Amino acid sequence: MYIDTLNAKILKCLQKNARQSNAEIGRQVGVSSPAVGERIRKMEDAGLIHGYKTVVSPFEAGYQLKAIIILRAFMGKLKPFLEKVKEYDEVLNCYRITGNENIVMEVILKNQKHLEAFIDQLIIYGETKTQIVLSHIIANNAIKPVS
Repeated sequence: MYIDTLNAKILKCLQKNARQSNAEIGRQVGVSSPAVGERIRKMEDAGLIHGYKTVVSPFEAGYQLKAIIILRAFMGKLKPFLEKVKEYDEVLNCYRITGNENIVMEVILKNQKHLEAFIDQLIIYGETKTQIVLSHIIANNAIKPVS
């Protein structure tokens, strides 16, 4: 889908705050509320906008640790892992990657004991490396259209 300047401005508004009204977005980008609504609908129909969500603070929800876990799957264990990982509530994001390792996961955990138990579940699938996240430098950065 071609993203013109107006759609780019609308997307920027939505990525900043998807709860704002079409009228408010229209005031920011200089068009009417119905025009904003129509453009948003077209971007949704084209698959450019996949949805809207609430971002929850894991720390306020009771999780003390956020970690990045890298998995290097054992021979024959990657496919079973790819099915099993969908069942883990701890996993926020999981990426299959190129290189020596196969998987990168962003996980949230209650505490160190929870981390240990989670790693114990993973080691049947491969070797793991874990890094504890100290802070976010950039989180949910807005995607800018390719020009």
